[in-house]
Amino acid sequence: MKTHKVNYKLISFIVGFLVWLSATVLFRVAGHYFFIVDNALVMAVLYVILIPTLGFISTSVFNKLNLNNLESIKSAAIMVLPGMLLDTVCIEFFENLFPNMPETYSKTFASWLMFAYSIVLIFGLLRKKQKKEIE
Repeated sequence: MKTHKVNYKLISFIVGFLVWLSATVLFRVAGHYFFIVDNALVMAVLYVILIPTLGFISTSVFNKLNLNNLESIKSAAIMVLPGMLLDTVCIEFFENLFPNMPETYSKTFASWLMFAYSIVLIFGLLRKKQKKEIE
C-alpha cells in the first residue's frame, strides 16, 4: 500500500486525465443528445449529477491511496489540472472539437466544466479527518 501513497500525485494526474478524456470523447460523440442548453431541467440534472459522480471518483482515489487531509487537497488539485489545461483548448476550438453541438453552447459548456472542477476541489478540501492507522 505504501507504493501507492508514494505515487499518489502521478496516480491523481492519471485519474484526472482519464476522466477528462472519457468526458471529452463522450461529449464529442453524443453531447448533442444530452447537453441540451435550451432545456433548464436537463441542464439542472447535468449540474446536479456532477456532485455524486465526481464526489465518488475523487473520494475513491483519496480512500484507495489512503491519503490524509493535506494529501487529499493536493490530489484534488492535481486531478483537475489536466482537464483544466486541456479544456482551455476545447473551449477555444469548441466548434471544431464538438461539431455536433452549436458554438453557442460553448459558454454553458465552460460553466459546466468550471462547476465540475470546483466539485473535485471541494471534495478534497472538505474531506473528513482520517483515523490514524494502528501500526
